[in-house]
Formats: sequence, C-alpha cells, structure tokens
Amino acid sequence: MAHVDKLHWDAQHEGHDLEAQVEAYKKRYGYHPEVVIADTLYGSRDNRSYLARNHIRFAGKPRGRPPKITPENKDELMRMKAQRRPEYRERIPIEGKFGQGKYGYRLNNIRAKRADTSVAWINSIFLVMNLLILVRVFICLRNLAAKIASWVTKKSMPREIPFARACQFSSNRNAYLAAHI
Repeated sequence: MAHVDKLHWDAQHEGHDLEAQVEAYKKRYGYHPEVVIADTLYGSRDNRSYLARNHIRFAGKPRGRPPKITPENKDELMRMKAQRRPEYRERIPIEGKFGQGKYGYRLNNIRAKRADTSVAWINSIFLVMNLLILVRVFICLRNLAAKIASWVTKKSMPREIPFARACQFSSNRNAYLAAHI
C-alpha cells in the first residue's frame, strides 16, 4: 500500500525526510519498523545514527571503504552481502509502484492549476492504486475460500467403497439378465 505522508512543491533533498517517514510509520502501525529498505540517498550519517538510536537496521551498503576480506571475517561479510541482496530485491516493487504512478496514472504530469486541486488529484491516484491492490487481494481470498470449500465438501461427502460398487454392478447385471431371459 502506498501512502502520501508529505507533499511539497519546492525542490529539496529527500534524504532529510527519513526520520519523519519512520515516525509516520510508527504512528500508522504502532511500532517502529525492524529494517528500513531505502535508496542510498537515505544512508547519511545522521539518518544512520537516528536508526541506530531506535534499534532499526538500515538495509543499504555500509558506509566507508569495504573491509578487507580475511579468513576470519569472510563468512560474516558473505552473510551480510547475502542478506542485503533479498532486501534490495524487496525495493524493486516499491520503485515499480513509483513508475506505475508516474507513467501509468500520470503522476508526473498533473495538470491542475491550483495546489488544492493538485493535492486532490494526487491523493485520488494513490487511492486508485491502493484499491487495485485490495481488489487483487480479495480475488485471491475468494479463490482460496472456494478451494477450501470445495476441499471440505469433497472430504465430507460419503466415499464410494470399491467392494460395494462391484456388488451394485453385479446385482444390476443379474437383474438385467433375469429380465431378459
């Protein structure tokens, strides 16, 4: 789900918004995130110290020169690199959501003349994008419920016993033979 937490018209460095975004997350969900997966733009020293004070991990590259690989730290460095890779891949759908908004719903080309109309337009676009996600979730839940209902009905229906079916077939054949002799 995408949220519009801050909307401004002046060009500015977004890297200073991390603290406000983390606090908006805490206000929305009631707790701080375990990890922040963000662009390298948000990996400044101030942001990292804020995250460290709140026991939040930053899922970006460490600052400074990469440490020299030695036999003692090789396993730890490989583990950290392997951990960063899936976290980086989690960022791909987020960037895709930005692209969907910009090019699929024209967030990069708002043509409203007044600021309040532009805000309404932008929020409406995010509402539509979130509604489409919810529709997909509800369709998946409906399909899952239908599969469960089908499975439960199949399990609760009386099963055919192979012996009883063979007996029924032979009794029908005997009745047919008796009628036509």
